[in-house]
Amino acid sequence: MPAEGPTVQIEFVSRVAEIDGCLWRDCFPAPLEGRFWYQALEDSGLGDQFMFCYALIRKNSQPVGIAPCFLHDVPITLVAPRPVAWVLRQLARVIPRVGYQRTLFVGSPCADEGTVGLVPGLKLSDIVVELSEAVGQRARALKAPMIVFKDFPQVDLPVLKTLRGFFPSVSYPGTITTLPAPGKDAYYRSLAHTQRHNLLKKFRRSRVTLPLVASAVQHPSDAELAEVFGLFQQTYERGITKFERLDRRFFERIRGEPTAHFILLRDSADSALAAFMLVFCLGGRVVNKFIGLDYRRGEKAYLYFRLFDAAVDFAYACHATELASGQTGYRAKFDLGHRLVPLFNVARHANPLIHAIFRAVGTRITWQTLDEDLAVYLRAHPEVNVPSATP
Repeated sequence: MPAEGPTVQIEFVSRVAEIDGCLWRDCFPAPLEGRFWYQALEDSGLGDQFMFCYALIRKNSQPVGIAPCFLHDVPITLVAPRPVAWVLRQLARVIPRVGYQRTLFVGSPCADEGTVGLVPGLKLSDIVVELSEAVGQRARALKAPMIVFKDFPQVDLPVLKTLRGFFPSVSYPGTITTLPAPGKDAYYRSLAHTQRHNLLKKFRRSRVTLPLVASAVQHPSDAELAEVFGLFQQTYERGITKFERLDRRFFERIRGEPTAHFILLRDSADSALAAFMLVFCLGGRVVNKFIGLDYRRGEKAYLYFRLFDAAVDFAYACHATELASGQTGYRAKFDLGHRLVPLFNVARHANPLIHAIFRAVGTRITWQTLDEDLAVYLRAHPEVNVPSATP
């Protein structure tokens, strides 16, 4: 008898619309960022930064999963710890490819976490070997020597570590805070005494310095969107870690999504926009996606804290039980009671020498080396369980 063919087949498509909407729904249920998110990125003119594609996974010829992917030329110093980044810059003078890598990622440029979406009942371990082989073939066709499964949650790490030739590394953790019932007072009572005291003191000072009016809108007007994008640019330029670069087209596209809401803080004196937060309502979770602050208002306005306070009101109104705030900017998030969500990268380079260099670098990355705010926090809280990518 002839040998049976593989039960798992992988096909790559270049557009979200080439995959049935029902499969997107089944593979990316809330609170995952699903079809709406990838369609918005695809429609936002990011072709000069990323080339998107999607691995359509079939088992016994039936569609059972989706693995979003993107191609990006990555400055390695962007993701390496500072001391290591210096070493890589020196090495790049001799081996230019060390400092700048054409990389095929499995995941999203700026989703809360990397996800291979699968229909209920199917596990990552059921398809991961075939997926990694197909991604490897796709990477070779695209002349991308490096493959990265980007920002995957800790629950997926044991399976990803079984992939031959890949090495794991710690990534920037996500952040999330629980919203206990019945309302906002319960949330603030859940904070440590010092956290709550300091936060309420910031609110009192801020309200004296800058009275604000909060609102939440869907489908903002062109005039409102111009204000939003102006503040987004202010905040983006002050950021240290930058992966994606969004322009106004993204905000024009995302405002049409039913799950997207804009929380606005306006000066009560002249109605000028002082801060905004773009959030997604995804089942029981509200995701704090992007913010913008008017830094001309001064530090005593405590705009980030006022914005988060408005987001908590909004989340409770949506009956959410969690508010997620993504990666980086940890200092203020700790003050607001967020906990860290471990995320990991798993990578492979086609060149054995460069792979060995990256493996030596990647396996030494820790939360402390990634971010100074994390290092300070962990020194003050030795009880925190710090994850490791290696045994």
